[in-house]
Parts: sequence; C-alpha cells; structure tokens
Amino acid sequence: MDYSAKSNKIETLSSRCLVVGVYSGKRAKLSSSGSLLDKASSKAISEIMGKGDMSGEPDSTMMLYGLDGIRAERLLLVGLGKEKSVDATTLRQAAASAATMANKQKVRSIDFALFDNKHGHMNLGRMVRHVVEAVDHSLYSYDQTKSGRKKAQALKSASVLVQRAELAQAKKGVAQGAAIAEGVALARDLSNLPGNICTPSYLASRARNMQKNLPIKTRVLSETEMKRLKMGSLLSVSRGSREPAKLIIMDYKGGKTGAAPVVLVGKGLTFDAGGISIKPSAAMDEMKFDMCGGASVFGVMHAVAQLGLPLNVIGVVPSSENLPDGAANKPGDIVTSMAGKTIEILNTDAEGRLILCDALTYVERFKPSVVIDIATLTGACVVALGNHATGLFSNDDKLADDLLTAGDDAQDRAWRLPMWESYTKQLKSNFADLANIGGRNAGAVTAACFLKEFTEAYDWAHLDIAGTAWKSGADKGATGRPVPLLMEFLLACA
Repeated sequence: MDYSAKSNKIETLSSRCLVVGVYSGKRAKLSSSGSLLDKASSKAISEIMGKGDMSGEPDSTMMLYGLDGIRAERLLLVGLGKEKSVDATTLRQAAASAATMANKQKVRSIDFALFDNKHGHMNLGRMVRHVVEAVDHSLYSYDQTKSGRKKAQALKSASVLVQRAELAQAKKGVAQGAAIAEGVALARDLSNLPGNICTPSYLASRARNMQKNLPIKTRVLSETEMKRLKMGSLLSVSRGSREPAKLIIMDYKGGKTGAAPVVLVGKGLTFDAGGISIKPSAAMDEMKFDMCGGASVFGVMHAVAQLGLPLNVIGVVPSSENLPDGAANKPGDIVTSMAGKTIEILNTDAEGRLILCDALTYVERFKPSVVIDIATLTGACVVALGNHATGLFSNDDKLADDLLTAGDDAQDRAWRLPMWESYTKQLKSNFADLANIGGRNAGAVTAACFLKEFTEAYDWAHLDIAGTAWKSGADKGATGRPVPLLMEFLLACA
C-alpha cells in the first residue's frame, strides 16, 4: 500500500472514494467535512441521510454515487458514534470499515477526511497513524503457503486529507503509521508460518537478510557458541529437537555513539509441543505461535530502522523448538543457567522462561538503558486478562508507567500485575536454586518472578502476550501485537 497526505479541498478533489464521518444521536449528523460536501451538493447528502438508512453508529457505512457538485466518484459515509465519544478505537474502526468496503468493491485508491476534530484529545499525527495502521491491518492477507494464483489486493493507495497548515504533521504521522504497519505485517507473516518452515534457522536467515536493506547489524550465535557461554538452560530446551537453537542479535545504532541501548528480548519458540510434559492435541497446531514474541522484535526492529529513529536499539531472539525426544528435558532434571543459578525443571512445558533467562543474562553485556522481554509465556495470563490486554510486569515503576501509557496511546493495551516476594517463594526447590514453575496459582506472576531473578543488573519489563498475540477460531492468525505498543514507547523515547 502507498500512503500519503494531501491538503486538497475536498469539494473539488477528484477522488475514486472519499470518506467522511457521520456522528450518531437522535438524528445522524455529518462531520464538518461532510457538511462542506453537503453544501456543495445542494443538500443532497443530508436529504439521503434523512431517509434514516445511516445511523452514524460505529461500523455503519453508506456508499453514495454521482452527487452533483462533488468531483469524487464515490462518497463513503462511515459511522463514528457519538461526537463527544469518538476516540482512537472508533476512528480505527471507521478507517478499517472503509478500507474493507473499498477493497471489496475493487476501488484502487481512497481518501480519508476524518480529521475535523481532535477526537479523544489526540493530536493530528496520532490520528493519522491510527488510520494508516487500521487500514493496513484490515487489508492483511496471509497466502504464503497457499497454492494457486495469489489473490490481488484491489486497493493500492490511501491518503489523508488535512488543512495545509497541518500537512507536515500529517506526513510525519503517515510515515510513522506506515512503518509501524509494515512491522506489524512482518510480525504476522513470521508468526503465521508453519513450524516446518519457520524454524530457528529460518528466523536466523530472515534476520541476516534484514541487514541487506536496513541499517541493522545481525549476529547469530550457534549452539557451540552458546555452550561456551554456558547457556545450559536455553540449550536444555533444544536437546529434544533436531533443529539447532539459535540466539539472534539485531543491532540498530541510530543514537549517539556509546548511548545505552534499549534492548528487546523476544521468545522465539518456533514450535512448542510441551516436551515430555506434552500438551493436549486439541489446538496444538497453534503452538507455532509460541514465537510471536520473537516475531514482534523483528517487526519493531524493521520499523525502527525504517524510520531512522535517533536511538540505539538491540533486538535479541532466543529461538528453539520444544519437542519430546530421548534427549529432551525430563521433569525433575536440573540445569545450570548462564547466570550460574541452578533450575529444577518440574514441567518441561514451562520452557519459555528457560530460554529467556539465559538471553536476559546475555544482554547485560550491552549495558542497556532498559530491557523489555516479550513472550507468549503463560496460559494463566489469558485466564487473568483474556485477549484484551497484555500482562505487564516490571522491576521499575517509571518503565511500567511509560509502557502502560504507550499501550493506551497505541490502542495496544497492557495491564500491570504484581511481583511481590511472596510469589517468588512459590518457586522454591529442595534440589536447586529455584524451580521453573510455582504451582497452579498465579502462574503468570510466578513466571515473571522467575525471569526477575535474572534481571537484577538493569531496569526491566516483561510483556506476557499469550492472550493478545494471536486469535483462534474462524479468524485464526497472528495479530502483530505488541509491535504498536513497543513502537509508541520507542517514539516517546526518541
């Protein structure tokens, strides 16, 4: 998709599809842009709306054709809900509905005039970003492993219409929105690939390819190199697989030389059968999504490099499979982590924390400003928060607050959960420094407490995306979350 910003007068714009908002109420009401068009059309629009077929409620649409006085071929009215209640959610919903309808009707280009008011006190740049991201997300289609002729997308370009004085701000919003959208799409593509294609070696090759077109330097550690670093916890997980583990490091230096980097660590379990503690067969196919944390790091690194943010950012993806085999971890086994701490493995299906803990120790060498890990870590987080919010844990209040704010602004929300010392006591082991599970109760919290034991050297946050990284059922597929949240956080840091 090609995205742009324009300052043309909407009454004289030769648009294939011009989108304006309608507010709901006792009577549907045109937005300011809609009112200008209504005047130009000698009240033809309000006359049509007077028939009661356009409510203005979110998700409502009406396509109009051939209106005298307007040069647009089509005028698409989209519902925004109550005028005083319009926020990022309804704005994104309207943009997605418009793009979906235009694409279905094989319209090649679309123009959005939805920025009459500062909806929900958003600035123009953020509103534009929301529209661009929503359009791109609604048009995403996965067909990489489907045979036959690929279905071409009809809609090729989208523009936002703003006042001339707002054009520079809108162009910046378009650039940011397009980069974030590409990062989300990359994360979705990687996550949706099946485990027999998207292996740790495949992820490593994709990381190496990124440096060909972007200012990113990639390094991939082999199992031999990880053995030298004494990453016994990470390597214990890959023993049950024929696929060798990889530790992928993507380094972007856009900030000042020597400035402490932001480090992102993404869980890259390309398939998780649970190991010896094997999972139930129902929905086990969805365990290809256990690398969504790693995929989100790929997406963020792509977006950061594309925008040229003035920051130093390092993405680290520990990648492995977790399968049952004669060499696989067994319940009761004890392994030694890179930090020197011993871990009793009471459940081999709690493997994400085993590969993350060594990666979290490894990143100390970068002397980071902050470290954020992203992982589909626990089903317990899904029970606690459902599919709406990502679980957030942190050893630093400011970092936690910044991430919560970023999530709200990006419409990619998180919710903070506690990590009190009383929870850490659930990880006590009679035979090792700590166990890899803490019992059934508070499973998401004890998993975070486990990771916290390896993050004493820096400010750290953990995002448990088990409920937000993908959808099941008829809409099965990756969401690309939390790329928007992380990009919002990094944009605020820049």
